[in-house]
Amino acid sequence: MSGFSRTVGPFAEAIFRRPITVATDTIVPAPFDLQHHVALVTGANHGIGAATARLLAACGAAVVVSYLRIPEPGDAAVPELYRRHRALDAAAVLSAIEAEGGRAVALEADLADAGTPARLFNAAEEAFGAVDILINNATGWVADTFSAVPAGRFGHSRLRVSAETIDQQFVVDARASALLIAEFARRHAARGAAWGRIIGLTSGGPTGFPNEVSYGAAKAALENYTMSAAFELAPLGITANVVHPPVTDTGWVTEDVRRHVDERADLIHIASPEDVAEVIAYLASDGARLITANRIHLR
Repeated sequence: MSGFSRTVGPFAEAIFRRPITVATDTIVPAPFDLQHHVALVTGANHGIGAATARLLAACGAAVVVSYLRIPEPGDAAVPELYRRHRALDAAAVLSAIEAEGGRAVALEADLADAGTPARLFNAAEEAFGAVDILINNATGWVADTFSAVPAGRFGHSRLRVSAETIDQQFVVDARASALLIAEFARRHAARGAAWGRIIGLTSGGPTGFPNEVSYGAAKAALENYTMSAAFELAPLGITANVVHPPVTDTGWVTEDVRRHVDERADLIHIASPEDVAEVIAYLASDGARLITANRIHLR
């Protein structure tokens, strides 16, 4: 199978175990029943994606952990912890899920490849069965700006907007998310399923995302695709929502960021990835069956 590398748990053809390289927080007792469901979580080697994969597994879902290692170029402005997290494989996530009694496979997959969505769904079906929970969390994030003189901000450098910075983000956050939704819907309809969940992660807002302009625009496209899916796929029993996390400490929150949050009236919390994962898990549960076509802004 081309296009990605596979890591599987003891229920499949191989076992992948390496020493855990980062500390992982303990997941609280499962608040929702997701037994008999299969979830695909993109960008799940660290941060919100990893916390979501762990919590969904703790709730009983079988989880496909999709990720892509992103080695940082060594920019000293970027916090070292964040650079290390982005360059990780999914060994720690998979080990934590298995230690907690969950089921998971980890697949390294480049979402810039248009063939990756079909391959991810094929692998999920081979390991567990049909995917009925899709979490579009992966991002091609890079900080770009229209500013004539880009300057560093909050521990990362900014670049001038270019075809490269636009494409890097739209191909993952927008195009790949749309292709994943399309593949999810096609397979769901073909098997006559009547229950499904699509949840996307967003940022920015209607007034754009100054200093990270292509990131904000790509997320706006993701939101629009997800809202369309909510209405078009409702007859198939699928809900579709978007979660806008608050400032979330995935390794990039510095003292400058904390001061910024304290000074902004519209920013209330600095969340942990586990905080956001709890909301995502709720939206995947039966208790959220009437919640669809919503942009849920956490503060």
